[in-house]
Amino acid sequence: MSTTLSSTRRKLAAVGAIIALLIAVVAIGIAAGRAVEDGRAPNEPQGAAQAAGEDPEQQRVYDKLAERTSRREAGDALAIGKKDAPVVLVEYADYQCSFCGRFTRETQPELIKKYVDAGTLRIEFRNFTLYGADSERAARASWAAGRQGRFWQLHDELYAKTRKGDALAEDKLVAMARTAGVPDIEKFRADLDSDAARDALKKDQEEGYELGVQSTPSFLVNGRPVSGAQPTAVFADAIETAAKAAGKKPAEGAGK
Repeated sequence: MSTTLSSTRRKLAAVGAIIALLIAVVAIGIAAGRAVEDGRAPNEPQGAAQAAGEDPEQQRVYDKLAERTSRREAGDALAIGKKDAPVVLVEYADYQCSFCGRFTRETQPELIKKYVDAGTLRIEFRNFTLYGADSERAARASWAAGRQGRFWQLHDELYAKTRKGDALAEDKLVAMARTAGVPDIEKFRADLDSDAARDALKKDQEEGYELGVQSTPSFLVNGRPVSGAQPTAVFADAIETAAKAAGKKPAEGAGK
């Protein structure tokens, strides 16, 4: 067999594996959506998270997704929680997305208190912009704040209420950066408009596109897809299931 033919077959096999993985992700998302539409409780046996967690083959799919998407980079300004936490929640979000804001205000604080602070969970944020230049500017601003250790402070300020269009103009973002405690505003302005900020945003967006993310917020919990601003109990169930699959017990009293 020629080297060229062997190389071509290896490439085709790799492409086939990726396609199979993406098909699995789409199927999981559809199943989860149907469970929500049917009004099933997240802890019922027919719920997507629990049922899939009992399937070894499905668990292998989750593990592969987690390997591809959980960066676990030391000093990642857009992450909170221990680098070696057993569970990583990856969030794809847009700053003009009202449901993303709901997750940040209502659900994320509970997850931080119950799981991040206990060392079970790490949250990694991805800027996945869907609504044009205003969203992209806000995303670059959050990244710029992260360059000075204030990503989460500006992130929370941006999501304190739904902001769209002119509310995300550069002068408004600068004002929010001051409120968020960004110390060097001139550096913040420069970083916001830098190629490095655009490259970071492109990296996050391309990762989301490769996974087939089509709406925000979208989440992966150790590779397990969760779509939309679901109730806290849905995330708690996914986190605890993922922690058990990783051979770790959830924090004592978590999810109660």
